[in-house]
Amino acid sequence: MAQEGVQLDRKNFSCSVCLDLLKDPVMIPCGHSYCPKCIKNFWDEKKKKGVYSCPQCRQTFTPRPVLVKNIMLAGLTEQLKLTTLGDSLTEQNYAGPEDVACDMCTGRKLKAVKSCLMCLVSYCEKHLQPHYDMVRLKKHQLVQPSKQLYDNICSHHDEVMKMFCRTDQQTICYVCMVDEHKGHDVVSAAAERKEKQKDLEVKRGEVQQTIQDGERDMKLLQQEVDAINDCADKAVENNDSIFSEVMRLIERRSCEVKQQIRSQQESEVSRVRNLQEKLEQEISELKRKDSELEQLSHTEDHNQFLQKYPSLSAFSETKHSYSINVCPPRYFEDVTAALSKLRDELQDILKEKWTNISLKVTEVDFLLSEPRTRDDFLQYSQEITLDPNTAQMNLLLSEGNRKVTLVKQSQLFPDHPERLSVKFQILSKQSLSQRCYWEVQWGGQGGQGSYVAVAYRDVYKTNSVFGQNDKSWSLFCCPNNHQFWYNSIRTPIPGSEFSRIGLYLDQPAGTLSFYNISENMTLIHRVQTSFTQPLYAGIQLWFSIGDTAEICKLK
Repeated sequence: MAQEGVQLDRKNFSCSVCLDLLKDPVMIPCGHSYCPKCIKNFWDEKKKKGVYSCPQCRQTFTPRPVLVKNIMLAGLTEQLKLTTLGDSLTEQNYAGPEDVACDMCTGRKLKAVKSCLMCLVSYCEKHLQPHYDMVRLKKHQLVQPSKQLYDNICSHHDEVMKMFCRTDQQTICYVCMVDEHKGHDVVSAAAERKEKQKDLEVKRGEVQQTIQDGERDMKLLQQEVDAINDCADKAVENNDSIFSEVMRLIERRSCEVKQQIRSQQESEVSRVRNLQEKLEQEISELKRKDSELEQLSHTEDHNQFLQKYPSLSAFSETKHSYSINVCPPRYFEDVTAALSKLRDELQDILKEKWTNISLKVTEVDFLLSEPRTRDDFLQYSQEITLDPNTAQMNLLLSEGNRKVTLVKQSQLFPDHPERLSVKFQILSKQSLSQRCYWEVQWGGQGGQGSYVAVAYRDVYKTNSVFGQNDKSWSLFCCPNNHQFWYNSIRTPIPGSEFSRIGLYLDQPAGTLSFYNISENMTLIHRVQTSFTQPLYAGIQLWFSIGDTAEICKLK
């Protein structure tokens, strides 16, 4: 309570103009006291036809009053300055070289707590108070203290830049808008920030998805290391058991085999460890990028955001140059089999087939290959929904935007620059992860077939169907007429009717595989290429009203 009392006394001894302790206080006829410099400047700026007023009570005086020193108040303020409580500011309240200083403080400046984008001034807590008390100042936009406030001033017109020219991709002032940027696509900086913020969140999602993919692959690599070690250990045990029966004859050969296995084990483990290190570096870099994007997303100053945005938004998605999967633990079974045969045909093997054993050690299949069973593929399943903003107007969405139906009446979709206008096409809302698996089921009475595809987001610019350009890869499934299309090149696909298709995408390996999903998974077609942009799932229905296609729920 004593603390509050001292703070109240200090306020009573403060000048209402400069908000600091009174300096050589003078009293005017109404009884209020001010710093002589403050009241003189106030009257000089506000004088109107020889009428002068008090800044607090607004009482007017004519003629201009003579200022009289308030001796008692001057003595009290001097005593207040000398007391510890009267000068309660600590060293940490003052601005250092790295801090933003209050522009209003005289003498030694305090740290600023806010910067005003309207006033282009930084304020300490004391000088900021009018922005909370005065109605016209409450509408000003306050942000965290910034040393770059004057970057918001147009260098040509000395006006605050509150607009953004989309044509030239730069912030401008109102004068610029009607001058050199006349006729350009101009919006407010706040509106442009809102749009860019959405795009930033999408990029953050892509970064985070890549991080998740990398972390998952790290687990797979560790499983690979464990499997290699386990199988190598089992192979060594089998080797010892077999050679113990014929130790006197082949003890030296046994040592050689063990050395080969250990050497190959070390080599393969080293290879996988190298992959782990690369993934760790990629994940670390992606997290750093995510941190920068997050920091940018919280920037309150629109202009600062827009000035930094181009350099931070140029995100190139990291792609692994290898495919990662865990193979069954069979690394050294062929070695064991060869050694068993060695036991049975000792003389022949020692004389003629010793080289065969060495080859079996080095021919172990350590390749990280594509999944083999449907359960393996389901580990990579991704939840995918269709994007209404890309839907051709005759497509009706249902089942949580997973199912699309061809209808006669055009749907009331709003205008969107990415809407597909050719035939009956639609893209997924989510970009596909580095390795992902999904299934598409179609039905209806027409039986004329449908397309399943993957495509770059800007495929809408081609004004063509999936597969008739270099931005999409498409499998057309129709009774007795299956075809794969890319860049207008058709590849016939043999096989019976397909009503459910599984697609497996491995972007780092550059493969896209199509499977017929029935009692067993049967490979229909595989594409080997190089993907250079994020990919999206695509569906195209044919001509029969009522035909449907649905992205199946797999989880």
